[in-house]
Amino acid sequence: MKAINHRRRTLLKGLSAVTGLSAASALSPFASFSSLAALLPPRARRLYIDGLSFLPDDLADVRASGLDAFLCDISAIETIEQADGTLNYKRTYKACMDSIQQAAKRVSEHPDILLQGLTGRDIQLARESNRTAVFFQIQGADCVEDDSDANQWARVDAFHRQGLRALQLTHHYGNTFAGGALDNDANGGLNKPLTNHGRALIAKLNQANILIDVSHSSAQTALDVAKLSRTPIVQSHGAARGIVKHARCSPDEVIRAIANSGGVFGVFMMSFWLTNKAVPTINDYIRQLEYVARVGGVDCVAIANDFPLRGQENLLALNNDNAQGIKEYQDWWYSLRAKKVLGFDAEPRHVVIPELNHIERMSRIDDALAKARFKSTDRDRFMGGNWQRVLNQVLI
Repeated sequence: MKAINHRRRTLLKGLSAVTGLSAASALSPFASFSSLAALLPPRARRLYIDGLSFLPDDLADVRASGLDAFLCDISAIETIEQADGTLNYKRTYKACMDSIQQAAKRVSEHPDILLQGLTGRDIQLARESNRTAVFFQIQGADCVEDDSDANQWARVDAFHRQGLRALQLTHHYGNTFAGGALDNDANGGLNKPLTNHGRALIAKLNQANILIDVSHSSAQTALDVAKLSRTPIVQSHGAARGIVKHARCSPDEVIRAIANSGGVFGVFMMSFWLTNKAVPTINDYIRQLEYVARVGGVDCVAIANDFPLRGQENLLALNNDNAQGIKEYQDWWYSLRAKKVLGFDAEPRHVVIPELNHIERMSRIDDALAKARFKSTDRDRFMGGNWQRVLNQVLI
């Protein structure tokens, strides 16, 4: 017993020396393993990478998030009413070019906090220098629809020079390249394939070492891209249709195809696509991760957000009152219900998982995975290792 107590005191003294915590604080029931790990030197803690978020107004949020890297959506959106009255959100070339230049300027002005990610190696560089690497992404290839082999994809190259490293093919609805998840007519979902123009775009993105993101794409488009791409593809943010039967959620064959490409499937935080339960909890999120692991394997699972780093702002202002927060989504939801789009017949009851609509979501997910008895090596993969592997392979 004396030997055991001596080793225990030695461990606590070492932990106190590294973290600055007293031994009593280290033993506090309120000090989770992940919160203690956040105080450790970068090399001594688990890698955290988020598949989709945004540059915050307050850069203190970057530090508070505990992220080593994240895919950063820099899209600038124009809202367009479609012929059937529903809304689409287009990313135009001019708007997105202005946006990416502003984002690059902001990152360069804060070199103590941010590092613009250009290659996968920048994740480790950011980690070693106590910064966060941000990899610019655009949610929809509408901004390069005027490109083709005829102009040698000049706009894609222009975006790449500004730091674009991930490009999503569509956002909800199809374009000249690909089918969208919500494409629909009177007979139901259209499930459009990748077009010839889209095939040429995939070849260009492979050549330019830009990560291909099939989030919001139709299932058939995602399957086509997985077969065609020479590099791993990702769904940066999505959910499993095997849990929630919805057009925006991916069927098993898509999850499997992404995994077979060597890519990752990021599970996001929008709770009405994570569970049909009346009250969503962190266990519903863990169930999604577990499902993706079962279908695609542990090397496919990743974390995504799709909200600002601190969380969905309107729900935070409402103290995560989902009954009130869901109201801002209802008009859009009901417009698609009228079109009989898959899954919109269900009544939306929530937007966020309260425990995860928080700046510390990554450590909370990490702790929940530990509680669910996931192996430490699998937590390494899910929380950031899988993202790092893919970005190292594609962004060279």
